[in-house]
Amino acid sequence: MKILTVYASAGAGHEKCAKAIHEHLKATFPDAQCETVDILDKANFLFRFTYRSGYGFMIRHSVWLWAFIFKLTGFKPLRILSRSVAGFLDWVNTPVFRRFLKRENPDYIVSTHFLPPEIAGGLKRSKSITSKLFTVITDFGVHPFWIESSTDLYIVASGFTKQALIEQGVPEGNIQDSGIPVRTEFLKKHDRAYLCKKLGIEDTKFTVLVMTGSFGIGPIREITEMIHGDVQLLVVCAMNKKLYGQLKAKDFPGVKVYGFVDNSDELMAVSDLIITKPGGLSVSEILNTGLVPVFISSIPGQEEENISVLLKAGIGFAPENTEEIKSIVLDLKNNPQKLNALKAGVRSMSKPDCLKGISDAICKNSVRAAA
Repeated sequence: MKILTVYASAGAGHEKCAKAIHEHLKATFPDAQCETVDILDKANFLFRFTYRSGYGFMIRHSVWLWAFIFKLTGFKPLRILSRSVAGFLDWVNTPVFRRFLKRENPDYIVSTHFLPPEIAGGLKRSKSITSKLFTVITDFGVHPFWIESSTDLYIVASGFTKQALIEQGVPEGNIQDSGIPVRTEFLKKHDRAYLCKKLGIEDTKFTVLVMTGSFGIGPIREITEMIHGDVQLLVVCAMNKKLYGQLKAKDFPGVKVYGFVDNSDELMAVSDLIITKPGGLSVSEILNTGLVPVFISSIPGQEEENISVLLKAGIGFAPENTEEIKSIVLDLKNNPQKLNALKAGVRSMSKPDCLKGISDAICKNSVRAAA
C-alpha cells in the first residue's frame, strides 16, 4: 500500500497537520510506503514564491487585501468564475506534481490543503490516477475552494463544519467529523511540576501563554507590558525577531520570552490560559490540552469563522481591546472554579482520536477494495 500525505507550505498549520498524519500512518501501517510532500516543491518557481511569500506578506502588511480575496472567492454568484480561474492557474503551474502523481499513483492521497485535491481530483476524473482522495479541512469553516467533487472523504473539525459541507452539496456519507489532527505530544498528559522545573518557571503561579502563530503578529508587546506584573508570562515571538529583541531588552520579572519554539506542547501544559490567534491547528491543539483561549488578531476569513464556531460552543473569549484582555485574565486568575469549568468545556470539544479516525478510514476503504 502506498500513502501520500500532501500539503502546501502557506502557513505553518497545514505542514504540521500533514506531518502529524504522516507519522501516525507510518506507525500504523509499517509495511506501507508512506511519503509526505509539499506540493509547492513541485510547482513552478514564480507560483511557489507567490504562494509562500504572498500569503505572509498580506497577513503582516495588507490584511485588508487578504480579506477582500477571501470574500471575493467565496462570494456565491462569482464562485464558478473564481474557481475556474484558480483551477486554471493551479493546473498550469503544477506540471511536476501532476507527473509525480501519475508516476506514483498512490493508493491514498491525504491532503491538508485545498490545492492538492484540485490537482488530484482532475487526474482522477481523467482516470490518470486511481487514488482514494482524503481531504483534511484545517479550519472550522469551509471556504468553497476546499470542495472538490472527486474527494472520497472529508475529515472535518466539528459538526458545524460537517453541516457547512452538506449545505454546499457534499454527501453526508463522504464526511467524517473526527477533528483536526495534531502531534501526539498534544494528546499526552504532562507532568506540570517537572516541566516547570525544566523551563525555569514557578509551578504555583497562574501562568499565561501568549503566542500568535509563526508570524508573531498582534499586540503582544502591549499585552506583555499590561499584565506582566499580575501573572507569570510565557511569550512566544516566533519569527518576529524585532519583537523578541524588544521584550528581551525589557527584562520583565516573571516573563519568559521565546523566539521560534518546537515545544509548544510543553508551554501549553504548564499554562492556565492562552492568548493566541484562532488558527485551525492551534485551536485543535488548545482543545486537546484543555487550555482556555483568549483570541486576538484573527485573520479575516477563516480565523473569524473559527472564532464564530467556538464562541457559539461556549469556548474561549474574543476581547475587543487589551484592557478587556487584562480584565478576563484577572477574572480567571481570581476565580479558579470558573477557570476549571471553562477548561472542562474546552476538553469536551476535543477529538483526541482524530489520527486513529484517518487510519481507520483507510482500513475500511482497503477492505471494501479487496472485497
